[in-house]
Order: sequence, then structure tokens, then C-alpha cells
Amino acid sequence: MGKRRTMTMDGNTATAYASYAFTEAATIFPITPSSVMAENIDEWSANGRQNIFGHRVFVKQMQSEAGAAGAMHGTLQGGALCSTYTSSQGLMLMFPVMHRIAGELLPGVFNVAARCIGTNSLSIFCDHQDVMQTRATGCIILSSGSVQECMDMTAVAHLSAIKASLPVVHFFDGFRTSHEVQKIEVLEYDELAELVDKDALQRFRDKALNPDHPVMRGITQNPDMYFQLREATNKFYTPVPEIVQGYMDDIKELTGHEYKLYDYYG
Repeated sequence: MGKRRTMTMDGNTATAYASYAFTEAATIFPITPSSVMAENIDEWSANGRQNIFGHRVFVKQMQSEAGAAGAMHGTLQGGALCSTYTSSQGLMLMFPVMHRIAGELLPGVFNVAARCIGTNSLSIFCDHQDVMQTRATGCIILSSGSVQECMDMTAVAHLSAIKASLPVVHFFDGFRTSHEVQKIEVLEYDELAELVDKDALQRFRDKALNPDHPVMRGITQNPDMYFQLREATNKFYTPVPEIVQGYMDDIKELTGHEYKLYDYYG
């Protein structure tokens, strides 16, 4: 662990930088204060930046966040790693599809600049109403509390999604972190590539929908079978804390930044 390259950026840019590394397709729709993430992904793709797989990210702007989530679902079913970037009411529109992505054990990542939900009035500033409502969807939830953590935890989110075969909601404070500018240490794409669980990634690829070997998915079931299959997914959640902590430890090996699932003060 030697001296690392540093860059000055905000939380959105730090998240987008790490997310681009693991993303093969990004389905986007802009909403404050998350728009900079999608704008960066789009710009870097247009300029030919390569991800860790040696490819330019395919970016598609949809007509709403609901469309972005639907396109993400289809992309993941097709065997490509897909990400999206959103906030607040935009995240609300993704909930129905998030249930499907989690239930089908697909490793998508939702990067969220957390923001108030419009209720009696609209506020564009930060609280965690939006993210807290994702708890019932089956997505793993991981948070960042600084610009440096945005860089590091985004990598943990994508790596964990692949290894666990589950979607991750990675979030940080809108404006307070998304637009905070700091000089941070950068994770290099070649070292991130080394951390990917290649076997888990191949299993995801092998599940991809393909007309050459058709499968039946999304069928209607009676309650007995439906409930059994819902319970059967529990085994995928049991190792998640160990997986996430393992990747936090890997980031520590690279950078010296130590992270735990939780820190106790008192």
C-alpha cells in the first residue's frame, strides 16, 4: 500500500467513478440531486472511457425513473451488469421493479443521493425518507458518509452485488455529500478488476436469457409454491454481512481506509 493518486471531486462524481468500473449498461433519468452521477456516466461513455471489462458503458436515458428501472431489469435478465442513479420520488417509481430484481437474484446497483420525499410540500434537501422505504424490496442497503466513502463504498456495493447475486442500494446524503467537494484517494480500475468474484460473475452470465436455451420465468404460482420459493431465497441473504465486510477489508488492504458493518460509540 503505497502513495495513492488523489483527485478533487464531489460525492456524485466519486460514486460515478467507481460505479462506471463495474457497469456494462446504465439506464438513467435525471433527478436532483443525483443527476451529476448519470451525467458523468454518459459523458465518460461518450468519450470512450473503458470499464474494468475493457468496454465503454452503454447508456440509455429513459422517459421516467420507472422506465429506467424496467430497462435495468431487462438488462440484468440479459446477463449484463446494470446500474442506475436516482433520488427521492424517482426512487419511489422504481419500487415495483426492485422487488422483481431482488426476487430474481439479480446483481443490479441503485446509487442514490438521498432526498426528502414530496409530501405536504416539496424539499430538495436531504433526509433518508426515500432510502428507508426500500427496506421491504429485498435490496441490500449500504451507506456512505463522506466523499471518500462514496468512492470506496460504491466499489463495495458493486462487488457485493456480484458475489451475493443480490441488488444493492448504495446511498449518501443528497447535497450534503453529493455536492461536497473534497480531495480524495482514487481506486484504480485495474485493482478493482482483481477483486471481482469471477465465478459469481460467470454464474450470473450463465443465467442470462438466451433464445438458444429458453427458460420459463415470471410465472403465476399458487400460494404454497410462491411462499416456499420466497423462503428459499433467504439463504442468499445469510452470507451478505460476511461478503460486505470481506470487501470492506479488501478496500482496507488497498487504501488503509478501515470500514466495519457498524461502529459502536459509547
